Amino acid sequence: MASSGRIGRFIRGTFDFLRRPSLRYSVGFLTVFGFIAGIVFWGGLHTGLEATNTLEFCISCHEMRDNVYQEYKKTIHFQNPVGVRAVCSDCHVPHEWGPKMLRKMKASFEVWGHLTGYVDTPEKFESHRLELATHEWERMKAADSRECRNCHALGSMDLAAQKPSARSSHEGAKTDGQTCIDCHKGIAHKKPVDPNAKEKDQDFNDIQ
Repeated sequence: MASSGRIGRFIRGTFDFLRRPSLRYSVGFLTVFGFIAGIVFWGGLHTGLEATNTLEFCISCHEMRDNVYQEYKKTIHFQNPVGVRAVCSDCHVPHEWGPKMLRKMKASFEVWGHLTGYVDTPEKFESHRLELATHEWERMKAADSRECRNCHALGSMDLAAQKPSARSSHEGAKTDGQTCIDCHKGIAHKKPVDPNAKEKDQDFNDIQ
């Protein structure tokens, strides 16, 4: 009881202090100081977020560097005739502020997996590959392949210039309400085999 009383007095004292008018500093000074502090805080937060969006940051842990990064380097998203590269964050982190912050908060739980060695060997990674991929496919499907559509849009495609198979698939996607991840699950990483799948998914990862 004595302990809870001390905690209560501490909380009330803190709120009283925060509500108390300043006797030393003017309102103008406090306003300017708060404004500058806000800019510094926002700049630091933005810098930190951007730092965690770099390819170097993503492959700084061996789980990513030794597994999915090696697969990604062999794909058109890493190297292509026009020299445009999509890094990890382009596909796995939303550009919009709200969804980006939510994704960052969820991604922070992945640090626990790193610390506990959840996929710290190639064997462990392969055993969890389908689970990890399914989580990401579901996230992308729920967002209507938002990150894909930052660069690709059905409405901007010249379907007449595509291969017949690609043209047919994209025309069907428009009418059937499909989204990119429905057909392009193995576009940047090795697609895991789902032993419980009723039928084989179609993948069009080499379509141009």
